[in-house]
Amino acid sequence: MRDPTRTPEPVPAIKPGAGQDNSFVIQEHHATALHYDFRLERDGVLVSWAVPKNLPLEPSVNHLAVHTEDHPLEYGSFEGTIPKGEYGAGEVTIWDSGTYDTEKFIDPRDDSGADGGQKGEVIVTLHGKRITGRYALIRTNGKQWLVHRMKDQRPAGSMPVGLAPMLPTTGSVAGLTAEEWAFEGKWDGYRLILECDRGQLRALARSGRDVTAEFPALQRLAHELSDHRVVLDGEVVVPDHKGLPSFALLQNRTPGADIRFWAFDLLYLDGKSLLRTKYRDRRRLLEVLVTGTESMTVPQQLSGDGAAALAYSQDQGWEGVVAKRLDSTYVPGRTQSWIKAKNWSSQEVVIGGWRKGQGGRSSGIGALLMGIPVEGGLRYAGRVGTGFTERELSSLKERLEPLHRAESPFDAPLSTVEAKDVQFVEPVLVAEVRYGDRTPGGILKHSSWRGLRTDKSVRDVELDLG
Repeated sequence: MRDPTRTPEPVPAIKPGAGQDNSFVIQEHHATALHYDFRLERDGVLVSWAVPKNLPLEPSVNHLAVHTEDHPLEYGSFEGTIPKGEYGAGEVTIWDSGTYDTEKFIDPRDDSGADGGQKGEVIVTLHGKRITGRYALIRTNGKQWLVHRMKDQRPAGSMPVGLAPMLPTTGSVAGLTAEEWAFEGKWDGYRLILECDRGQLRALARSGRDVTAEFPALQRLAHELSDHRVVLDGEVVVPDHKGLPSFALLQNRTPGADIRFWAFDLLYLDGKSLLRTKYRDRRRLLEVLVTGTESMTVPQQLSGDGAAALAYSQDQGWEGVVAKRLDSTYVPGRTQSWIKAKNWSSQEVVIGGWRKGQGGRSSGIGALLMGIPVEGGLRYAGRVGTGFTERELSSLKERLEPLHRAESPFDAPLSTVEAKDVQFVEPVLVAEVRYGDRTPGGILKHSSWRGLRTDKSVRDVELDLG
């Protein structure tokens, strides 16, 4: 902990408010050895790396970057001398600063290495005074990263491809006001990024997987937007008889299903990137764009403050509410500028095995064994045996039988009761369940099946306490 009586470094007394999540700074730091501190604004702090040789200027060279503690936003303007005896003692000057656009931000603040280094990845385009360009930071082991200047330096104004979606943080919306936040429903669909380039469409799932072929009905939207080049963020849904998205209908859709795209953000339009445009302005442009389409819907925004929006969503039977800061820019990855509040408990899980059924299900699946990825492996989270249709059970058995494995994929031995008659499988399929309660040991009680999440990968699954 820095002592403000011993160092000129900024040590704020209170937590600062959220910024725009798009500033960066590189500080030249003459400590025991010269290095450069690279800092990206994120969720009200500066996420930081120490880079001994600074950011590389050529794609042919990778430089080491060591992830360090988050710093307060005020540190972004700090220049001065840190006294001897204090952490990082030495001269600090600002080498470069500016803004950045985020292409991918898989939270680097998890240095556990539980995923084998896969979860640490950041791709940004820097707009500085001395450095501009597209950079990737990739975690290699714990706090050690590589920083790489990417070859694909797209011209300014070019259409972005492969953007990762902006993700809300679970929290309370009750105290949020309409003066600073917009409120929308949280829907039962698949999150997609759509790239529409003058009639040509590409659909990307949250994991980055190309799912264009899985939703041929979206080609109608590409035709309707054939005069434009746009990147949209939203959800593909199948409405029920009330016009509300139905996860069950989406899961079990037939070739003639009423597939629609519910768009809630506009990231690029006809030569202009909107990533650094405020949300309120992106929303206005989206509402104009949708008037020229029939197969795209822009869901309503809810009037009133957060408490009223949540109450309305409960009355309507919606999954929940998402609050979006009106002045927020679009920052791919998890951010506190968007807050989600759910009306029921749900959890994404990884399927680790299955147990045969009884009676009418004796030849098929009776229950699935669930797990949640944690440091060290896959933590057992209980069983789910209700909520399936017969069609889903048959399809699941066809998917799971080729994945058979002899050993349990879970990080701890199961009890004799839990392991009885279980067929273990490779932990590669992601699903979603609702549940009534969660034990202190992490077991989901009274779970009910919602469906496979083919739009997500195992690396996307995390503990959801919302």
